[in-house]
Amino acid sequence: MTESQTAAITARLDRLPASRTIWVMVALLSIGGMFEFYDLFFTAYVVPGLVRDGILAHVRLGIFAGPATFVAATFGGLFIGTIGFGFVADRFGRRSVFTLSLLWYSVCTAIMATQSHAFGLNLWRLIAGIGIGVELVTIDSYIAELVPKDVRGRAFAFNQTVQFAVVPLVALLAWKLVPRAPLGIAGWRWVVLVGAAGALFVWLLRRGLPESPRWLLARGRLAEAAAVTDAIEARVLADLTRANPAATLPPPLADAAAELPETGRFSEIWAPPLRRRTLMMVVFQFCQTIGFYGFASWVPTLIAQKGINLSGSLQYAFIIALANPVGPLLALGIADRIERKWLLVAAAGAIALCGLAFAAQSEVPMLILFGVLLTLANNILSFTFHAYQSELFPTRIRARAVGFVYSWSRLSAVFASFMIAFFLKLGGVPAVFVFIAGAMAIVMIAIGGFGPNTRGRQLEAISR
Repeated sequence: MTESQTAAITARLDRLPASRTIWVMVALLSIGGMFEFYDLFFTAYVVPGLVRDGILAHVRLGIFAGPATFVAATFGGLFIGTIGFGFVADRFGRRSVFTLSLLWYSVCTAIMATQSHAFGLNLWRLIAGIGIGVELVTIDSYIAELVPKDVRGRAFAFNQTVQFAVVPLVALLAWKLVPRAPLGIAGWRWVVLVGAAGALFVWLLRRGLPESPRWLLARGRLAEAAAVTDAIEARVLADLTRANPAATLPPPLADAAAELPETGRFSEIWAPPLRRRTLMMVVFQFCQTIGFYGFASWVPTLIAQKGINLSGSLQYAFIIALANPVGPLLALGIADRIERKWLLVAAAGAIALCGLAFAAQSEVPMLILFGVLLTLANNILSFTFHAYQSELFPTRIRARAVGFVYSWSRLSAVFASFMIAFFLKLGGVPAVFVFIAGAMAIVMIAIGGFGPNTRGRQLEAISR
């Protein structure tokens, strides 16, 4: 297999227009990710029910007490999944790992819903988190490799719009179910079981997805990569000819970079030029989580600290959660027009300012307003960094490298849950958001000062 042969495949993939076929593939991956997002975000909403039922009320694990043990188990599992198993998508392929990790998470989450003691609850939460960690890393790599270079920003914005659309559903179900016990079963168990239903859809999603041609090239499987590319091109051309029977595909890129069939090694991320990117993203991921999950995982509790009861805090949290899919949806128009590093910097600055404003409010309407603005900024940051981190590393180690840098956000979240609780006790909601603002300042320096430009560039050119 020659370099010119692999370059011909990447040239064909990156010349494709953003047709229905491209968006259907992104949508299928996004629907798979919806179940992970549902699971990830119900953490905040079921904790009040777990405490009320006495499962977490008197639990202590080292420095973690009560609800923090459940949050720590969640992100402990995510950390293990991303750092310990990110490599499996590089070794076994994007398609198969996408399928298996979704099944893993669904089964483990269903088992967790049956637990009545803190140990079993936290154990199965940790095991389910491993599957979620693998899934999210795989989806990032999968989307980056399937979509044309000029569509990547919009693809990740659309992906997160779909995924975040499930967050209001989580909040609504928690608001209606957690304070109650339908059919004599605690409401938090119903909320958890809804998320476990993802396994029912897994095979339907899998049927509509091809393997990544770039991954096949990196494994030296040129014939299979060419066949998958042929099939994608045929579907895109059919999309175009439905609107215009005389339509043809654009010509392949003239200066495309090749996807080299090389064996990836973890040590590559510590050698130039990837070392600088790795260190930058480790710092970014460790700090961005403090802002993102420091709010998202604690929003009902933060509202309750303003003197609002359980039902009221869940209701207002639901209203704020409605904004989750709106951030990336609004950003669809600019996702491929603004360099991604500067969009990250702007979003981090907005998180710091809106968080401080949220902490200063005492009236419910203003509390909701700044909660919504903070949520929008968080979600713009989220879709942008998912695109950005997947662009920085070569295909042969993309999932492994993304998993490693992403794992630092999961490790951070374990300790952030404790730190948020500490600052909440020390100085109330204002102290929490001063802590978050400091973390966002570090994010702005790391990305703005050291991040490379990636917008509109071929993945293979960026990685070189």
